[in-house]
Amino acid sequence: MARLVRPRKGKMIAGVCAGLADRFGLPVTLVRLAFVLSCILPGPQFVIYLALWILIPKEER
Repeated sequence: MARLVRPRKGKMIAGVCAGLADRFGLPVTLVRLAFVLSCILPGPQFVIYLALWILIPKEER
């Protein structure tokens, strides 16, 4: 399995969704769509995204 890292290429904002998709072998579009749809529901989605942005390291060159 791939490491959980934020990629340098193929990211839209911070690369969190792209990193999660790579790690779990899912299509990036599916992960992004799931995040956007989850934002309709009440909850800490943005806080979790920001925490993952800080915690997940960037991909090495």
